[in-house]
This record gives sequence, structure tokens and C-alpha cells, in this order.
Amino acid sequence: MRATSTDFEQSGGTVGTNSAGPVSASELRRRVRAAEALKAKTREMAAANVLTAREAAVKAAKAKEEADVTAREAAAVVLRLFGNDAELVSELLGVPAEELEREAKPVTAARAREIIEELRAHAERPRSTRPRKPRPDAAGAASATSGVPAPAVTTDDSRADAA
Repeated sequence: MRATSTDFEQSGGTVGTNSAGPVSASELRRRVRAAEALKAKTREMAAANVLTAREAAVKAAKAKEEADVTAREAAAVVLRLFGNDAELVSELLGVPAEELEREAKPVTAARAREIIEELRAHAERPRSTRPRKPRPDAAGAASATSGVPAPAVTTDDSRADAA
């Protein structure tokens, strides 16, 4: 049996529920508004999720393109550094020679030379090293592991040979 609007009106504007008893018309309107608000919030969250996913996809596509360019340039540089000996480079890297040549082909010789110069400049740069602070236990550990016995200390604070 299906409830109609006249059934609702005849019942005094209340609808019976299984658990809480009759529900007033104002409560029904409140619940409908709450359900509509939940639907709207769900739609907003879905739209935000789509936008976030699209932004992530764009970023990933850009990163992939940059990685592809870097890989192509690296292939061109390594081939140029090894005198365009694709077979030798193929053996060294474990990559098919045809793939190396195909990747290197779109990179201009000028760009490969530019990258090689950047690599050389980077290799020639002096490395800055920070002075290391000796650890307190490092002195004892170094002498114990060096194979030379550490001097033994006697009860009167004089040193005696450990051997």
C-alpha cells in the first residue's frame, strides 16, 4: 500500500516511523533540508576532488615531460661523451642501442655540448667540506679497532703497556 498526500493530511500531518513514532511536518521539512544540504555538500566535495585530481594529473604530466626531456638529454650527452658508440654505451647501461639512439635523436648537438659544459663546470667546482667534530667515544673506539693496543692505566695513574 502506498501513502498519498491525503493520507498524510488525514493523519494530522504526521507520518509514522518504525522506531520513533509519528514525525511532524516541520520535522520532515527539516530532514529534507538536511538531506538536501548533505547532497549539496557531497557534490561540492566531489567537485573539489575532481579539481584536485586534475591538478595532480597536470603536475604529474609536467613532471613526466620534464623527466622525458632529461632522459633524452642524458642519452644524447652520454653518446656524445663516448664518441657516439651506441653499442658500447648500450652494454654499459644495459639499454638497447636503438632505444638510446632514438632518445638522443631529438636533442641538438648544441644542447648536448651545453650540458657537457655544465657537467664539467660542476665537476671542477671545489667541494665544501665541513670540519667534523670528533665524537667523545670515537677516540677509544679508533684505538681499539686499529690493532694497536691502547695503553693501560694503573691504579697510580701511570701508564703501563697493555702487552
